[in-house]
Amino acid sequence: MKPAKSSTTSWCAAAIVVVTMVSGGLVAAQSAPDGDNGRYSMTPIPDGVLRLDTRTGAVSTCTRNDAGWACYAVPDERSALDAEIGRLQAEVERLKGQFAAGPTVSGKIDEALPKSDPLKKPEPQAREPKVAEGERKLEIPLPSDQDLDRAMSFLEKAWRRLIDMANRVQKDVSGKI
Repeated sequence: MKPAKSSTTSWCAAAIVVVTMVSGGLVAAQSAPDGDNGRYSMTPIPDGVLRLDTRTGAVSTCTRNDAGWACYAVPDERSALDAEIGRLQAEVERLKGQFAAGPTVSGKIDEALPKSDPLKKPEPQAREPKVAEGERKLEIPLPSDQDLDRAMSFLEKAWRRLIDMANRVQKDVSGKI
């Protein structure tokens, strides 16, 4: 009886080896490379393998864990940049459309402005006599010659101080070298 059991075990072991080799050959035949170097390019890294898909350019990190090998896609900055570029282009087109449609708020209105502003504080009456609506003028006071002279002297002093400071820095740097 022992010889029969031993031969049965041998036959089962041989059958398992043959099935494993055949199935391994089938798997290898199914995942045959598409080109000379194959679809994926593998590069060893300390934690596992870095996998590059040569068709799509996607990069994954593959690590071995208790369940086997697991590959996870590496975040692609290029796709994030492309998405942001697309969003900005869409916003530019939307803004161009709004600009082409015309302003939503016009600087000129057809309605007359109210004669008085309820939120405005009353002005003292003793300043100037009122002028008719058509004769209003906007006057901007220009600086006098004295004001211009003061501004020029200030700028000259500031310029001299800046030049003196630059000369001191240059002397300090050239003296240390």
